[in-house]
Amino acid sequence: MISPYIQAFQLSLTSWNGYQANPAFVGFENFTRLFNDEVFWNALRTHGIVLLVMPLVVLALALVFAFLLNLGGGSRGAGMRGVWGSTFYKVVFFAPQVLAVAIVGVLWKAIYRPDESGVINGAVMKMGGEPIGWMSDPNLALWSLIAVMVWQAVGFYVVLFSAGMSAIPKDYFEAASLDGAGRFTLFFRITLPLLRDTIQVGWVYLGIAAFDCFALVQVLTLDAGGPDGATTVLPVEIFKTAFSYSKVGYASAMGVALFFLTVTFAVLTLRVTRREKIEM
Repeated sequence: MISPYIQAFQLSLTSWNGYQANPAFVGFENFTRLFNDEVFWNALRTHGIVLLVMPLVVLALALVFAFLLNLGGGSRGAGMRGVWGSTFYKVVFFAPQVLAVAIVGVLWKAIYRPDESGVINGAVMKMGGEPIGWMSDPNLALWSLIAVMVWQAVGFYVVLFSAGMSAIPKDYFEAASLDGAGRFTLFFRITLPLLRDTIQVGWVYLGIAAFDCFALVQVLTLDAGGPDGATTVLPVEIFKTAFSYSKVGYASAMGVALFFLTVTFAVLTLRVTRREKIEM
């Protein structure tokens, strides 16, 4: 793992096209060019939107679903229980997680098709509406992509938060229920504070995913990042630059930039959300 990173750093200082035996050393020329590259900044804008929206939506939905599936049914006898059928719902929520990302992309490509063969547009057209260009409209494409990312990710975090909730002593919930606390109070006063470390881990995971999403963009979007660059991300641009344009040195510079962006996000998140551990 370390060796490829070191090689990427070395290649980022060259003009290697992937075939030269002795690539020319260009120093920081690739990075200077990178910071003046409109495509690079457009990809960063996409990452920024995904980073702001996707983790918040995934974590909010996963927390609510996990709470309902584990504690939403109220008290029963000597303990707390989830809603009726919670075991079945856990399987349903987790099902997208077992699919390969490429399969998820192909599946949603069929759902988003802009004609009557599409699952959504087919229903819309049967009701007399006009078909919607989910992935062909620059104003909708990124939000449609984020919706798929949320759909695929929620199940994993439902399971993650369910495991965290199972580690919280049920006595806390039972005592609060006996004192008259409702589900709203149980969720915000007990569950969230005691799940803070788990939420922190989930936030870091989702942030890293926001800097990736290569396979989904490559399979689902028009021209791998379209239309008009509305869904382009750095991993896709790295792939295109290296293997379509044979500019491996410049692609490596993009990879180095992506590496430092991801590490910086993870470190800042862990430091900002750090606190004293709560003893249970």
